[in-house]
Amino acid sequence: MAATDTPVDVAVIGGGPGGYVAALTAARLGARTVLVEKAEVGGTCLNVGCIPTKALATSMELLVHTRRAGEWGLEIPSASVNLPGLMRCKDTVVGQLVGGVEQLLRARRVKLIRGTARLLRPDSLAIDLAAGGVEELSARQVVLAPGSVTAAPPIDVRDLSGVITSTEALRIETIPSRFVVIGGGVIGLEFACIYEALGSQVTVLELAPSVLPTGVDETLAQRLQVILRRRGMQIHTGVNVEEIEQSGEVLRIVVSGAQGPAVFEADRVLLATGRWPNTQGLGPAEAGIRMKGRAIAVDDEMRTSLPNVWAIGDAVGGRMLAHKAMVEGRVAAENATGGSRRIDYRSVPNVIFTRPEVAGVGWTEAEARAQGVDVKTSQFALSANPKARILRETEGLVRLICDAAGGRVLGVHMMGPHATDLIAEGALAIQAGLTADDLAWTTHAHPTLPEAMLEAALGFQGAAIHAHSR
Repeated sequence: MAATDTPVDVAVIGGGPGGYVAALTAARLGARTVLVEKAEVGGTCLNVGCIPTKALATSMELLVHTRRAGEWGLEIPSASVNLPGLMRCKDTVVGQLVGGVEQLLRARRVKLIRGTARLLRPDSLAIDLAAGGVEELSARQVVLAPGSVTAAPPIDVRDLSGVITSTEALRIETIPSRFVVIGGGVIGLEFACIYEALGSQVTVLELAPSVLPTGVDETLAQRLQVILRRRGMQIHTGVNVEEIEQSGEVLRIVVSGAQGPAVFEADRVLLATGRWPNTQGLGPAEAGIRMKGRAIAVDDEMRTSLPNVWAIGDAVGGRMLAHKAMVEGRVAAENATGGSRRIDYRSVPNVIFTRPEVAGVGWTEAEARAQGVDVKTSQFALSANPKARILRETEGLVRLICDAAGGRVLGVHMMGPHATDLIAEGALAIQAGLTADDLAWTTHAHPTLPEAMLEAALGFQGAAIHAHSR
């Protein structure tokens, strides 16, 4: 085993959004930094997650709007999908962004080692090099950012052609007539909307009583479910998938539930049952790091139970979000290089690229009340927003969850066009400790979608301009 003579300042295991941001940040702060990644930089998010799915979602949004062109007084004879062109568009975006991250690493003089790393000791890594051989690397500080893997389904799906994960769902060669999604969480519903726009008859099977995970505003989750069903999507909640059988090219999904057993048929089945921290084989427990189930236990500085080892991203559990991993990477890198930064999860938003989009930050109403807070809510429907009318996208709304006494913003939740962009104002409000009155006296340009936030803030005092008072 070859070994390096001089320890590097910071070694980062995993080049996903958290890992590469940690490496870039450490290098910017003057640390001699090494990043170990077994595949492409950018990890799941950039290569087979956030970026390619959003590229497809954007194409589908354009397709849907083109088919509705008559509503804007336009005549477009036809709109159809060119699958090879669609795949090229997605792959081009991914390739450009991967290349951009590699360029940044070179510019910051971060050494990129292709291989799989594991902890030997708190200050030492063993790297199985992609080119062959094993290298031992000494490091004063180590950041663990191994990401996550697709959770194994509770049923045996081996040797069943047509049963796919989200990775295979990105490679679309044919459009299935019947597409069943097992799991009504973020990944499941985003793909459900993509395949529905492509022309598949989509069925979603969810074990929980409602779609979307804990932390998503209950009102918006229920409203989205209604909208998707109205578009023709079948959504069944409270059902447990017992078995998947194959008969020729047809897949039969056997489920049980309160309404009794049922069978659904599909040409393709997507397993969207969540992800697990990718800590197996990494060696944290063997090195003496405290674990929390599959996840690595950390404090609010992202420090593990070993003083020179840090962990970030999906590997530490919690909400598995690329932007959460990125901010954790910045925190860990600053602290590994002598800083004292703590993470505040209150202002980390959830963003869901369904049609319509859903986004939220801070507490939901139920979470706030569970904390014993006396809350007051205010909401504004996009049907009264001029820009939403222009866009012909009026099914959404903005909800504010505020402290009843002082109006401090505790949560912002929204559904509608560009909700995933607009939530940034809510994140800032929570991070800065703003009140509904602060938002109400911030001038919002007209006509724009953010005016819905203004109206919701005004509604806290019963002063909404473009809505009837309650």
